[in-house]
Amino acid sequence: MAHRAMTVTTPSDREIHIERVFDAPRDRVWRAFTDAAQLASWWGRGNRLVIERFEPERGGHWRFVEHASDGVHGFEGRFREITPKERIVWTFEWDGMPGYVSIDTVRFEELEGGRTRVVNDSLFHTTEERDGMLGAGMEDGLAQSYAALDRLLAGGEARAQPAP
Repeated sequence: MAHRAMTVTTPSDREIHIERVFDAPRDRVWRAFTDAAQLASWWGRGNRLVIERFEPERGGHWRFVEHASDGVHGFEGRFREITPKERIVWTFEWDGMPGYVSIDTVRFEELEGGRTRVVNDSLFHTTEERDGMLGAGMEDGLAQSYAALDRLLAGGEARAQPAP
């Protein structure tokens, strides 16, 4: 299915632009991003994810800890904007690159046929920070998380799947 392809581009020396279409209505995709129980089932690539904090409101703090076969990975930030069913803006920091914070804007676009395009723009402070995130496997990790989200949206379990 071509629509499941995730596109990742670098439109400037400090940005990562990602687009992915999901076979679910925007309301359903929005809930998967903003309901802690649903988020926990897909965000960590389908691995066990502990949501230590999740305050989806302007200024709210979030912290997720993924327990994967290769170790424990922590992520956190603050919400800058929540516009229901349209957009989330948050800061993003990975424990693997402490002190390197990006600003992520996630938009939810309703498409024909009950589908939703999710567009994520990440802005980094420097080119080196952007390249560090790309080099750390961000694209593969996100593709795995989105595959887990596909399973959740289809009504299945979002458990981690073995690598191909």
